[in-house]
Amino acid sequence: MRGLLRAVLLLVATTAIAEPMTDATTRRLAVDILHQLVEINTTESVGNVTRASKAMEARFLAAGFAAGDMAKVGADPRKQNLVVRLHGTGRVRPLLLLGHLDVVEARREDWTVEPSKFTEKDGFYYGRGTSDMKDGDAIMVATLIRLKREGFRADRDIILALTADEETGDANGVAWLLANRRDLLDAPYALNPDGTEVDTRGGKTVAVHVDVTEKTYADFELTIKNRGGHSSERRADNAIYELAGALGRLQHYEFPFELNAVVRTYYTELAAKETRALAADIRGLLAAPPDPAAIARISANPDDYIELHTICVATRLDAGHANNALPQSAKAIVYCRILPGHEPEEVRQELIRALAEPKLMVRYIDDVGQRHDDASSKHGFAVPTLPSDVIGAVRAVAARMWPGVPVIPAMSGGSTDAAIAAPFGLPVYQVSGEACEIGEDRSHGQDERIGVEAFAHGVDFYYRFLHALISGS
Repeated sequence: MRGLLRAVLLLVATTAIAEPMTDATTRRLAVDILHQLVEINTTESVGNVTRASKAMEARFLAAGFAAGDMAKVGADPRKQNLVVRLHGTGRVRPLLLLGHLDVVEARREDWTVEPSKFTEKDGFYYGRGTSDMKDGDAIMVATLIRLKREGFRADRDIILALTADEETGDANGVAWLLANRRDLLDAPYALNPDGTEVDTRGGKTVAVHVDVTEKTYADFELTIKNRGGHSSERRADNAIYELAGALGRLQHYEFPFELNAVVRTYYTELAAKETRALAADIRGLLAAPPDPAAIARISANPDDYIELHTICVATRLDAGHANNALPQSAKAIVYCRILPGHEPEEVRQELIRALAEPKLMVRYIDDVGQRHDDASSKHGFAVPTLPSDVIGAVRAVAARMWPGVPVIPAMSGGSTDAAIAAPFGLPVYQVSGEACEIGEDRSHGQDERIGVEAFAHGVDFYYRFLHALISGS
């Protein structure tokens, strides 16, 4: 009888660890933190990341974290990073969680709601940062507070770094921390919930992604100069027309198709779940040699094109000095997302060849806005190896939350703090339990939002994921 009782108690304890219950208190806390963060302006123009760091510091202090286990650091007083440590036994090297507090600009006239106000409407939370990435920040803060409240004692410390400047070049964020305070981020790898990694189609969950790698980003300034003149002259050497011609060639230029190991794995696993026609095209894509017609059909989808090509797009224009004068110069900013394994200087040289304009000067813009004749100061990085414990923990939790849905290693089409940390030797993997309908991501765009239920399930997922990763259950 005593042996049977011990077995029952062991079963109950094991079940409690393997399947932590949804915690309504943590869900409410996460929403409250998201509300607070959205209404703290952290844009580059008029925002203040330090205010957000201080607000989260106050949250941790109120939850019982010691002041000595937190550090607000950075080169810019307006952009202080917050690093928080939840102590474990120290038998294993720490686990590092990353999240940026800054957000892109949002103009009120472009939105149907106030971007700097947290608004719940029609089953969504609206506001700048609700999906990039104050939602992830709120979830991580709430999760660490829950672990602290429960007295959870892991075999390693958990470090959370809430950073600045991810959206504007990282002069004061992760790069500064790794260059100046590497001791605060002493971990073999980092986890970054900067995205909605659960795909839905028609409201049905169809895939869970773990982003193993991502593209490098680089800004280039394209400039054409000439002698100008009076606007009554009609001349072919108009800097605006010459630049427009080069940009027209850029619009239609395609960087070469490429499959790295992560993207190949992604499409291999995707083929088993797709319609017959799409599965056939994926097999053509994966063939040796690949089928050009299959590549063209798959690349017609913008989401797939991102996975298969480096992309450079014009984002800003500046030309002329008076309405009645021919321009003496015309400039454009071109923003590039570069496939892993390629250097920005390599892309700069390819732009020069592809745009084929003798007068065109292509200069690299660094993270603090300085122009350079080459991009040698900016580096790409190789595709890292995904740790088995990370993918194992995601699969274990996903099997319980979304039974039968595949967990697929993937490459992020955008850039996050991972692209900044990788050249420093710190691999970063993107893990999130928040869901988004395919094609409906509004990050950086008008009326940015996250689903109310998606956010709640993301809170549940992240606690369970960390529990599984650290406890192995």
